[in-house]
Amino acid sequence: MITGLDHIVLLARDYPDAVRRHEALLGCKPAWRTEGDGAATVLFTLANMSIEIMAPSGKGATGDRVRARLDEQGEGLASLCFRVDGIDSFHRRLRRLSMNPEDVAASGSTNADDGATLTWNRTRTPVEAAHGVRLFFLELDSERPRSPAVAEAPIHGLDHVVIATDRPERAAALYGARLGLDMRLDLTRPDWNARLMFFRCGDLVVEIVHRLNEATRGEHDRLWGLSWRATDIAASHARLASAGFDVSDIKTGRRPGTHVFTVRNAPLGVPTLIIQPEAPRDH
Repeated sequence: MITGLDHIVLLARDYPDAVRRHEALLGCKPAWRTEGDGAATVLFTLANMSIEIMAPSGKGATGDRVRARLDEQGEGLASLCFRVDGIDSFHRRLRRLSMNPEDVAASGSTNADDGATLTWNRTRTPVEAAHGVRLFFLELDSERPRSPAVAEAPIHGLDHVVIATDRPERAAALYGARLGLDMRLDLTRPDWNARLMFFRCGDLVVEIVHRLNEATRGEHDRLWGLSWRATDIAASHARLASAGFDVSDIKTGRRPGTHVFTVRNAPLGVPTLIIQPEAPRDH
């Protein structure tokens, strides 16, 4: 079964700039770096998931695939990797659901900074089986190290990842009935021009968004945006503004008890919201 969201992959052309800007956004340093087969990779690991940034860095099959993806879709959100408990049984579930997963394969990584190693088993489904979203499933043998904070009011974790769809019933069937995520809310709000579906995934949410008045764009769903958790939203807002980010004013969120602001120029063009689950307290 799926126990959480392990990591989200983002593609970048300018690797140093993408790493630098994510460090400024998140307020922490990378926890893991690797390079090989024509690609450079860095991971920021927070309380409940990791962000993996990949960029081409030379000759190699992996670098060629990253370049092709960048040419096809541009920079930004590329894939989701769910963490599972029991990769072999989950693989059998995917096969029974006709999602045509690849064979389970063992893999590993060595951190270029300190020589530490990680190993895991993973599988993935064809893009067509997930209606355009690249989905991976992974079982880690041990936990990743956390990213050390380098600034006041760092981002604590991910609150939700947003997937845009033109076919909400199909998306609900995929993430709920087929993948087994728990739907917590199905809300249609014409005044927001949206139907929103929230699926619990560990301690964060996979949010499906359908814009009510938009014409159908095509067959594919799309990874769309990220919402990060802050423990002190006023301090995070001040930190990001001083770091040169274009931030909106803090306002009351749509979810009761929350406060939010938007980062208009977030790294790699990813629509980005910062949210504090509870109202700020006086100090």
